[in-house]
Amino acid sequence: MEWSIQEIARKAGTTSRTLRHYGDLGLLAPSRLGSNGYRYYDQDALVRLQRILLLRELGLSLPAIKGVLEGQRDTAVALRAHLRLLEQEQARIGRQIASVRTTLHKTEEGRELMAEEVFDGFDHTAHEREVTERWGRAAYEEGDRWWRSLGEAEKKAFQDQHEAIARDWGSAREAGADAGGERAQDIARRHCAWLSSSKEPSRSYVIGLGEMYVADPRFGKNYDRYGDGTAAFVRDALTIYAERRLSD
Repeated sequence: MEWSIQEIARKAGTTSRTLRHYGDLGLLAPSRLGSNGYRYYDQDALVRLQRILLLRELGLSLPAIKGVLEGQRDTAVALRAHLRLLEQEQARIGRQIASVRTTLHKTEEGRELMAEEVFDGFDHTAHEREVTERWGRAAYEEGDRWWRSLGEAEKKAFQDQHEAIARDWGSAREAGADAGGERAQDIARRHCAWLSSSKEPSRSYVIGLGEMYVADPRFGKNYDRYGDGTAAFVRDALTIYAERRLSD
């Protein structure tokens, strides 16, 4: 079975122009071209488009999506990975909904609130397992102790600082700055200073983190929302900075 480009665009909630753009980028080739030049898509193309839309929704740029699709040849394995991410996000949002509902009900009834109920689903330890696997239990515990030691004003200042750095990354990429140039390297210096609560981060840590910004859409979207390709630009600049300035 196959579908025309107009049918697929309508069913996927997108446009024919977008699908043609995906084709021009090598993301989604039509299964065949009709004698009238129309593009037609089969079941394999539908599955690939689903993967593209999922990754796009998670904040990944189109170049990054292309890299992911080219690196994941086993469709079933890739879909299981997508499913796990979606289920994790569903669970987190479900907890947040329940938390807000509880807060609303108790506030309306004048009942006492429990902190555990108010902040369920907003826990910064959501990435505990991942950090532990990548950099060891000691790294997670050190970061966790540091974060819990901060007051609310300090936590907000820390987050605001990162937001300013992310914006500057986006502006530098948009301006065509070179990843190894003075502008990008100064932002990389600030980024590394922001990463370090008490000591200079290691070369391998910064390079690994940069790779994660591109590979993991949960992190990459923090930068790609300032323009497609920003996460990759951050990775490249951080890698150059780490190799030039940092030690292991």
